[in-house]
Amino acid sequence: MSDVELAEVESFSLDHTKVLAPYVRLIGVERGPKGDAISNFDVRLVQPNEQEIPTAGLHTIEHTLAALLRTRFDGLIDISPFGCRTGFHLIAWGEPSVETVAAAIKSALDDLAHRVTWADVPGTEAISCGNYRDHSLHSAQEWAKVVLDRGISLDPFDRSRIA
Repeated sequence: MSDVELAEVESFSLDHTKVLAPYVRLIGVERGPKGDAISNFDVRLVQPNEQEIPTAGLHTIEHTLAALLRTRFDGLIDISPFGCRTGFHLIAWGEPSVETVAAAIKSALDDLAHRVTWADVPGTEAISCGNYRDHSLHSAQEWAKVVLDRGISLDPFDRSRIA
């Protein structure tokens, strides 16, 4: 063991072999110096260590959700993909409920799966994206359908609470 000091990261303490994706989970709420709340959610779309969304599809899901979710609830700061490609961190001002976030995700994925066209996907040109060639609307739509078919649970360990 080295003498490098590392902070404990909650996500790495989660038993990824026990969760049942898709789900939305509140990781935690942090308070700023003036008391402002910032909520961090685990938006898990596929089962860890069993599936991963290909990078082009995940990239397109990321860009599209970033725009769609801002029309569905106030306070979204960011939605960023996990490096493992199984889902996203969603960061929001305030303390939106898991139910609110899950409903917004479900609605946005439904639009992505059935209504979004290539012209709707933001950030698909060199001027607006750092890796604009790595997108796939087809992949994003197929994965959105998979998640919608499985349903989004409000509990990471219990599939009986579907949003």
